[in-house]
Amino acid sequence: MGYDLGSAVGFQLRDKPVSWTRKDLITYALGVGAKRDELPLVYDKSWGPLPTYPVVLSLKGEDTDVSLFASKHSKQTVPGLPKLDPKRVVHATQSVEVLRDLPQESGPGWKLSDRIVGVHENKSGIIIDTESLLLDPKGTAYAKLYSSAFYLGSKANGGKFSKAIASAPQAKPIPKDRKPNWVVREKTSPEQALIYRLSGDYNPLHIDPEVGKALGFGDVILHGLSSYGFAARAIVQTVGKGDRRALKLICARFSSPVTPGDELETQAWEVGSGPKGTTEIAFITKDLTTGRVALSNGIAYVKTAETSKL
Repeated sequence: MGYDLGSAVGFQLRDKPVSWTRKDLITYALGVGAKRDELPLVYDKSWGPLPTYPVVLSLKGEDTDVSLFASKHSKQTVPGLPKLDPKRVVHATQSVEVLRDLPQESGPGWKLSDRIVGVHENKSGIIIDTESLLLDPKGTAYAKLYSSAFYLGSKANGGKFSKAIASAPQAKPIPKDRKPNWVVREKTSPEQALIYRLSGDYNPLHIDPEVGKALGFGDVILHGLSSYGFAARAIVQTVGKGDRRALKLICARFSSPVTPGDELETQAWEVGSGPKGTTEIAFITKDLTTGRVALSNGIAYVKTAETSKL
């Protein structure tokens, strides 16, 4: 039986109601490593959300308590796709573009509007690209997200296939002829995944050592989106001079897993001008404990003091 993979591209998925509170925003900031001296992220007086917060909403939804991870995978039938195994999926890429500053709490009526914007098949499996818009009750967009899910071992027609109608900006190559403009080194906590999971991703892979061993990791691993948040904080602290509103877009590929307690190093280069008066940044995040690159193909658009004067 053949599958018309191209027919899935452009398919509109069911909307997902979402919500958050001030406590949720602070919990997320702690889950991505915020420290006591980062009061603009963790102290509810002169404070606001880290721009990457919307990445948690796909799994969190409207939940206010611990939820079953297996229940979070959509059972909606998508035309043209074979049955995909949610136990054999890894997060491949993530981006978030800030369109408007998030309020400190959502109130009712917010949602994620998702559509499939890319399908790719190769010998290793099937990759599904999704575009998500975070919409307020009036339909105003506050963030645009792109994510890719890699279903390992899944097969449709057995050959190579690729079709996409939208995607996040592509990163420029890391400059080989000069050192990074900014370097931030930070050690994750052995309990980092325990904190991050409170933002809505209760995958047992991040807390149960037996699950980690069964999946070939040897132990639990840190959520990729926690490492992504560490990189976002590093860019806000350095390029953005501590102003969370300076970060307008950040994208990265998840290249290798991080174990809670590992030390991360984000290296960032200025590589030109971005859209709407921003500076374009290329970055990688290395796991210094293992020597591997955890986040690759990193790109960020940041509103710097210099670009603001132009």
